[in-house]
Amino acid sequence: MIVLFTDFGAADPYVGQMKAVLHRAVPGTPVVDGLNDAPDFGIQPAAHLLAALAPQYPSGSLFLAVVDPGVGGPREAIVVDADGRRFVGPDNGLLSVVWQRAGRRRCRRIVWRPASMSVSFHGRDLFAPVAAALAGGKPPARWFTPLRKPAVLIDAADLAQIIYVDHYGNAMTGMRAANIPRGARLRVGNRTVSRAETFSATRPGTVFWYANSIGLAEIAANQASAARKLGLRVGSRVGVPGR
Repeated sequence: MIVLFTDFGAADPYVGQMKAVLHRAVPGTPVVDGLNDAPDFGIQPAAHLLAALAPQYPSGSLFLAVVDPGVGGPREAIVVDADGRRFVGPDNGLLSVVWQRAGRRRCRRIVWRPASMSVSFHGRDLFAPVAAALAGGKPPARWFTPLRKPAVLIDAADLAQIIYVDHYGNAMTGMRAANIPRGARLRVGNRTVSRAETFSATRPGTVFWYANSIGLAEIAANQASAARKLGLRVGSRVGVPGR
């Protein structure tokens, strides 16, 4: 299985072009849209979101992960193996939270380059062919060189920010719910919100936080948009009062 994780958006042509490369190279291999509206240019929030989403996929899954505002610049391209899953993408910090939290891990630089590669679409021209080659078998060893670790490592500790807002207006944080005391309130701007087990435990319109389905603390509102009510967006700060 190849899982796409990008900030390309579902309405634009870029995801389709990557899928065309994959289907041409490895026909029959399932290609799953994990997320194609990761935060635009948001390497840090996307890295935490990828780390939370990846364990939901079977061991052996290969992630084609591209949030790459530095495309065409000096950043390198890498393959990361982490706890039975494989990740192909830019060495800009996007894969670094997955790397740092893994118990079993390996990192390689991609040194192969296609005969023709655009300066602005390495997702299609570099990362997709490498992902296809890895999914289809064993690509030539000369395509890679070993690395001790990714060159760019961002902080892998819980991120006290909003990292994703879905179309309902629910706002995921980069904080793992298991690391927050069960009775704690979350501070959001100049307000605090209490925890609820789920939406139906609150009255319509009530803002609360809960442990979402991928283990993150999420700020939500019952049948309403928490993001609109609280003015939340990706990068908004959150925290636990007194910590």
